[in-house]
Amino acid sequence: MPQIIYTVSQLNRETGALLGEHFFSIFVEGEISNLSIPSSGHCYFTLKDANAQVRCAMFRGQRRQSFKPENGKQVVVKAQVSLYEPRGDYQLIVEYLEEAGDGVLRRAFDALKLKLSEEGLFSTINKKDLPLLPKAIGVITSPSGAAIRDILTVLRRRFAAVPVIIYPVAVQGENAKVEIAKAIATANSLKQCDVLILARGGGSLEDLWAFNEEIVARAIYASQIPVISGVGHETDVTIADFVADLRAATPSAAAEHATPDQQQWLYKFNELETQLQQHLQRLLRQQQQKVDWLVGRLQQQHPQQKLSRNQQRLAELELNLKKAVQLRLAHNRRIVETQTARLWQQTPISAIRRKQQQQAYLSERLVSATNACLKHSKQHLLNTSQTLHAVSPLATLNRGYALVTEQASGQIIRSTKQIKIGDKLLTRLAKGHFTSQVNELFDDERK
Repeated sequence: MPQIIYTVSQLNRETGALLGEHFFSIFVEGEISNLSIPSSGHCYFTLKDANAQVRCAMFRGQRRQSFKPENGKQVVVKAQVSLYEPRGDYQLIVEYLEEAGDGVLRRAFDALKLKLSEEGLFSTINKKDLPLLPKAIGVITSPSGAAIRDILTVLRRRFAAVPVIIYPVAVQGENAKVEIAKAIATANSLKQCDVLILARGGGSLEDLWAFNEEIVARAIYASQIPVISGVGHETDVTIADFVADLRAATPSAAAEHATPDQQQWLYKFNELETQLQQHLQRLLRQQQQKVDWLVGRLQQQHPQQKLSRNQQRLAELELNLKKAVQLRLAHNRRIVETQTARLWQQTPISAIRRKQQQQAYLSERLVSATNACLKHSKQHLLNTSQTLHAVSPLATLNRGYALVTEQASGQIIRSTKQIKIGDKLLTRLAKGHFTSQVNELFDDERK
């Protein structure tokens, strides 16, 4: 069979196509190194682990990231494998970049927190009040952990008479979220207790992740029994803490919130007895004061007292009426004065006078301008007449000259060369004209 011989360009092109088809959208985890972000806005870096590395490019128009990339950070990228044909190097075209490990969990935590908050699961309006003295306390936790021992110790010390019901669950691992949600639902269906403690000891974010699951959050929200969340240490915060009716810093603190202190209750009983005695004494004093007040009120309601008050009130009203009428009249007078002044300001008399003055002024200007125009026209006519007279042939005739033309054609004769003997000529003088016939011709140039 004939062999297929590839050029380097063909080989790289087809290899790039194969890589793009088989690794179109993959997730790769590794450490960032050789990070470079030029002015173009594109991002170039190397993704490496202990044994290998691969070049990556994330173009400006496609950059999606949840944090600022830095050298040395462990990340997970969503990318397409491609081949850079000019060099024959394969690379990753990155579409999305996120932190690996706890960073992924933290973003999942933030996303679920935002979602549940928008749905109203964290709203204080939906929080249920804890019973002052619970008939029974339910504890949802691991039966072998340190949290249950701390809770039982606190409950025994604070109020040993309250029974405790333990709902054993796994607090870590894949099945923990299902067991916790099922235990909350079971406690609600059995109705053996009127407050629930959801607890476990401290740990990493991954260890506490069962309490950040949506199924657990919705089970707490759906619970008709108030839920106290006591997960982890004081600095640990979970989704369960936000949804619970009360968040306690530790499992021991959750147990303290669930029960009253019996010593405080005894002190409260004594305090209530003292308050009851004081209340009865105040009540008696108030009743005596009320009787005294009613007696005084009865005296004030005597008809003579009421008549005097009415007369005084009538006098006050009469005085107020007079003042009101005077103020009203003064106000109306000011309005009339103001309107009168405005009316005089707006009268057309002054405007008519101004227009009359303007008309007289304009009439004077019109007469003056007409006279000046006539005078100028007369002078111009005189000057033109004089000029015309000065250049008129008649003026030349007045000085003794004559205008000679051929009688037949009317042609002006300027030289003897234009005529011959026997021609008839017409001679025009300043006054009158005559005809003549040429009998003899003379040339002034002859010697």
